[in-house]
Amino acid sequence: MNARSQTRTLVGWLVVVCAMSLSGCSIRSLAINSLAGALADSAAVYASDPDPELVRDALPFALKTFEALLVSAPENQGLLLSTCSGFTQYAYAFVEADAAQLEFSDYPESRRLGERALELYLRARDYCLRALELDYPEITERLMLQPEAAAAALTAKDLELVYWTAASWGAAISVGVHRLEVIADLPAVRALFDRALELDETYSDGALHEALISLDALPEAMGGSRQRAEQHFERALVLSRGLSASPYVGYATSVLVPAQERAAFRRTLEQALAVDPDAAVELRLANHVARARARFLLDHADDFFLEPLPEDEP
Repeated sequence: MNARSQTRTLVGWLVVVCAMSLSGCSIRSLAINSLAGALADSAAVYASDPDPELVRDALPFALKTFEALLVSAPENQGLLLSTCSGFTQYAYAFVEADAAQLEFSDYPESRRLGERALELYLRARDYCLRALELDYPEITERLMLQPEAAAAALTAKDLELVYWTAASWGAAISVGVHRLEVIADLPAVRALFDRALELDETYSDGALHEALISLDALPEAMGGSRQRAEQHFERALVLSRGLSASPYVGYATSVLVPAQERAAFRRTLEQALAVDPDAAVELRLANHVARARARFLLDHADDFFLEPLPEDEP
């Protein structure tokens, strides 16, 4: 369905909901759940858009619409998943990205945005956990207490939900390493990612491996491993067939900056910029965001490295 047809469909369902607002609860509930389903399927419209600023402006309204519908349809699993993934992507592409760009020019504002990104990630995670609870009551508590056993109960039908739960939760840990109550959840996140890899490590053309680059780039004291981060990076490149710029940016920022490997940092980001943002429609928005981030990082490399690039480096 193209964007125009999808818009007509959503407007049509909004009319139906309004018309049924004074009718029987069962009819109204059916209309709301149908609208929720249509909205939950609209993610592809955003993912294929070439204008990040347009999406930045549109997403908050969409996310609040999701939340409003969840008041009337609190057990709509598809809508819970879309709300979780939407908040995660908004926080990553716009809020956390803004925080990173302001780190050296306006540190207080960068910290404020970093905290906002953290809260948005946790908000996203909670929606995913609510969705999991529908099929696995008390799984949230079990993930805290016995993460590996809890994750082992999840099956292939849960894979997308497992991914977004782990991605939102893992992103929260990446930006919230200064908060003990956040990093205490790391075993649960690792258990979810491990289970997802067992179920299908090729999921979404390498999305699992891409997310694990940053998680395994954490210090060894927190269970990180540069070797594993590099393995995830290489696997993400293979599975994405070179069509995604995001793994390059994730590897450059998570692994090469802490290691102070400036030449490799530059080469990796140049590879990100070489990715054609229109080569894969479903990755168009993500590629535009990643390439903009790569340009910023290259332009401000002096802020991230103690030593200049040697003159004899190509």
